[in-house]
Amino acid sequence: MRKQKGFSLIELLIVVAIILIIAAIAIPNLLRARIAANEASAVASLRTINTAEITYASTYPTVGFAPALANLGGALGVACVPSSTTACLVDSVLSSNGNPANSGKSGYKFTTGTGTVSGALNIGYTALAVPLTLNRTGIRGFCAEEDGVVRVDPLGVCSNTEAGILVFSPLNQ
Repeated sequence: MRKQKGFSLIELLIVVAIILIIAAIAIPNLLRARIAANEASAVASLRTINTAEITYASTYPTVGFAPALANLGGALGVACVPSSTTACLVDSVLSSNGNPANSGKSGYKFTTGTGTVSGALNIGYTALAVPLTLNRTGIRGFCAEEDGVVRVDPLGVCSNTEAGILVFSPLNQ
């Protein structure tokens, strides 16, 4: 009688069980790491938007800050020609290609709006980054205004003053 080479069923089941235990430990850590990466990307994108808004305001002083996020970018797949409607300061993915429904990047949705308006001049802006799926693509929202500070916003609403008191803490650098 020849001895068969290979693994017994019990040995294979033990190996599969060990692999499943390791996967059960590793997958939640992987998801948390992805959320942390998405949040870091959102903060970096808001910093890019802050820089683009300041550049836009100095380039187009008769307009002030950009009226919408789409004004900071250009059209997707088309050579960008700078103007007050497409300033070519951020990429078309971040600027949502003029379509607010497409404004997702790294699990976050980005929107901007005008802040204070004086006459026809935008002297303020608000930039928001909220998770596309809360607790899956991100846990916290982030916001920024014309002061250039990126703030953590657990509710996804940016309002830096409430009766003169700072509502959101600045993001730790």
